Amino acid sequence: MFNTAKKHKTLNDAALVMRALGGNKSAFCEIVSRYQTLLCSLAYSAVGDIKYSEDLAQDAFVEAWRKLDTLHDPNKLKAWLCGILKFKISHHYRKQASNAEKHSEQLDSAEHISAENAELEANAISAQQQTLMWQVLEQLDDTYRAPLILFYREQQSVERVASELDLSVDTVKQRLSRGRKMMKEAVTALVEVSLKHSKPGLAFTSAVMSAISEVAPPAKAAAGLGAFKAGAGLNFASIMAVLGSASGVVSAYFGLRASLDQSRTEREKSLVKKSVFLFMLIAALYVGVLLLLKPLASAQKNYIDEITLVAHFSVFMFVAAYFWLVKHAFNAMKQLRAQERLFNPDAFSAEQDKPNAKQREYISPIRLFGVPLIHMQFAMPEQTDNPAVGWIAGGSKAYGLLFAWGGVAVAPISVGIISFGILSVGAVGIGLLATGTVAIGGLAFGASAIGYQAFSSLSSLAWQGAVSGGFAVAVNGAIGAIAYAEQANNELAAQLTNVSFINQYYPWVLGLIAVFVIVPAAWHSNKVRARMRKNALK
Repeated sequence: MFNTAKKHKTLNDAALVMRALGGNKSAFCEIVSRYQTLLCSLAYSAVGDIKYSEDLAQDAFVEAWRKLDTLHDPNKLKAWLCGILKFKISHHYRKQASNAEKHSEQLDSAEHISAENAELEANAISAQQQTLMWQVLEQLDDTYRAPLILFYREQQSVERVASELDLSVDTVKQRLSRGRKMMKEAVTALVEVSLKHSKPGLAFTSAVMSAISEVAPPAKAAAGLGAFKAGAGLNFASIMAVLGSASGVVSAYFGLRASLDQSRTEREKSLVKKSVFLFMLIAALYVGVLLLLKPLASAQKNYIDEITLVAHFSVFMFVAAYFWLVKHAFNAMKQLRAQERLFNPDAFSAEQDKPNAKQREYISPIRLFGVPLIHMQFAMPEQTDNPAVGWIAGGSKAYGLLFAWGGVAVAPISVGIISFGILSVGAVGIGLLATGTVAIGGLAFGASAIGYQAFSSLSSLAWQGAVSGGFAVAVNGAIGAIAYAEQANNELAAQLTNVSFINQYYPWVLGLIAVFVIVPAAWHSNKVRARMRKNALK
């Protein structure tokens, strides 16, 4: 599918900083992965203790996450991180000088590292090896010690060491040569092997990401870095986010206007308003419940499993309620229209209100394989009506061979209150690529999403990868405020969930939703007004 790791590696430091400033923790995860070897190596070169050097580096990364909005030039990320680390090292020596504790408190997140990883790291390099290794390295000046440490931790790449330390390749080669000569030949091999196995890996990245999971993103908006070239892209993303979020409200307005234009009696208008109110009430209750459950889960750690279960149960209840309400509302409209025709015949005296009036629908004379190119219904549904069927179809029930829009829409590209298709957009969208308030499909985007890959603002339930601003539950990988999966809120989880794909394409998805939701609703509403409004021209 999409390779998140490769895509992240193509981003420069400034782009990663901008994404992290927007609250994207997977982008910061890539920053940690990119510079953890450098910071751990510099810390080890200074303090001579692998475990404590990693603690210092972790503290530096967590401090960087908290204060990322103070980085004025994102292109100087590496130097800024090293500056934070040097301050941590300086503070360490000041504490030593005052006979304070040598080690600072462990990061709270360290308890989340599995016992298995801790055991593997403990076995990789023994305490005796560490002691002997440092006895040798301590004899070297830091000018030669730091390049040696990085050299063996970076797959013996002179170029990588030169890049990390901002030195020329020739300078690095010279310092490595002199450093090797300074080491005793008897222990050179031991030091090389030990340094190789001491390189920080996924466990280190996981510890940092766990530590920042409860830390709020940097306070300043990305606009504070106005000189950065990516600003225009973020503005576009913001516009698309607003447009995508507002599309449901705009569509509801056009739907209400069309339904009122279709109504002929006060009882019909009352039913329309009641139906719209119920749809909006159920949606508001669903959103409200999930918004309340997220902080509750953070506050009540002992009941987080139960709260997560309630959150996802609320999503299924919303889906069930919308299926029931769509069926009930359209049946109620059909029954009421039949009653009103019987008891209020004067309300239906206009030409467009006759049962077979041509204004009630449009069927294209052009057919492909016997199916109308376009079939659109504009009147309130009645008991004698059949679903709209065409290559392009629209109505209370619409079945399209290409595109369908309506209350219930079924087509390769479908937009409706309930929609089924390859690409579906709806209050409940079900399809291979599904978007909506609740999206269900292979690749699902929504306020809540259920699928093979699910991305949402409130809750995600997935097999492969789930990403959510609230509850994220998956079999393989999950990224979220409350995340459950085999890999959760770590570098591997970011790869499994393809987070970089979302960062790159989500604004376009929001724009696509807005177009497919607003344009058909506005067009249909205007056609209804022209054809079916009570005072329309005959």
